[in-house]
Amino acid sequence: MIDVRIICVGKLKEKFLREGCDEYIKRLSRFCRIEVIELPESRLPDSPSQSQISACLEEEGRAILAKVPKDLAKIAMCIEGQMLSSEKLSDSFDKFLTKGFGGFCFIIGSSFGLCDSVKNSADFKLSMSPMTFPHQLARMMLLEQIYRAFQISSGGKYHK
Repeated sequence: MIDVRIICVGKLKEKFLREGCDEYIKRLSRFCRIEVIELPESRLPDSPSQSQISACLEEEGRAILAKVPKDLAKIAMCIEGQMLSSEKLSDSFDKFLTKGFGGFCFIIGSSFGLCDSVKNSADFKLSMSPMTFPHQLARMMLLEQIYRAFQISSGGKYHK
């Protein structure tokens, strides 16, 4: 069975987002072994300097990289990433699996993003959209797209 790990910086605060994520995790369980790892977000003052932000991103980056399995394709969620249709995302999953990866490790940084060391270590950089979304919503959107990609690959009706 394919392994999917999502490493997130920060916890979901809203009940409706937790419930939505739980629903997609339940749906995904028929396609893969899925694990969501929440890491603590670094504390910053109300108006942080760029150097404070960079230091926190580096600290978060070290914690992220310590949780990334070697056998999974590392996919960094970042604005510099490539935007894919749902079909192309499904195709990219298939390509990673044929390259010998045992699955996928998606990385969602804090509201300030990801440090360069995490982005540079990624096998692929993925962007959801040029639009700005609430950071908390990204996890549920990603879970839905992972579910949709598995449905496309299996010929399911969900995508239609």
